[in-house]
Amino acid sequence: MKRMNIFILTIFLTLSPLIASAHGSGGHAEPALTQSDAIEFAKYQAKTLVENGKIEKNWAPAIVESAEQRTYGQTIEWVVTFKNSKASDPAKSTLYIFLSTKGEFIAANFTGK
Repeated sequence: MKRMNIFILTIFLTLSPLIASAHGSGGHAEPALTQSDAIEFAKYQAKTLVENGKIEKNWAPAIVESAEQRTYGQTIEWVVTFKNSKASDPAKSTLYIFLSTKGEFIAANFTGK
C-alpha cells in the first residue's frame, strides 16, 4: 500500500509542472491523461471516498472493470468503472468515477450518468 501511495505521489509531482506551465492559448496542448494514469487517479479517489465515509468500507478492495473516455457535450472525460460484489445494496455494486482529461476529480456515482 505504501508503494501505491508513493507511486500516486510521483505521478502528481511529475504532472504538476507540466500542467502549471501549460498555456490555454498559443497552440500549446495540455498533457492528456493516459488510461493507466486515469485508473491510478480513480483508485486514489475511491480510496479517499472510503476514508471520508462517502462510500462503504467494502469498496476499498474494489476491482477496476473499465476505463474509457466519454464525450459529454463538448467535454471529454475519463470514466473509470469499479465493481464490488460485496456491496450491501446490489443497485450500488458499480461505482463510476469521472475525471477530466487532466486528472481532476469531477464526480463519483452509482449510475454512470
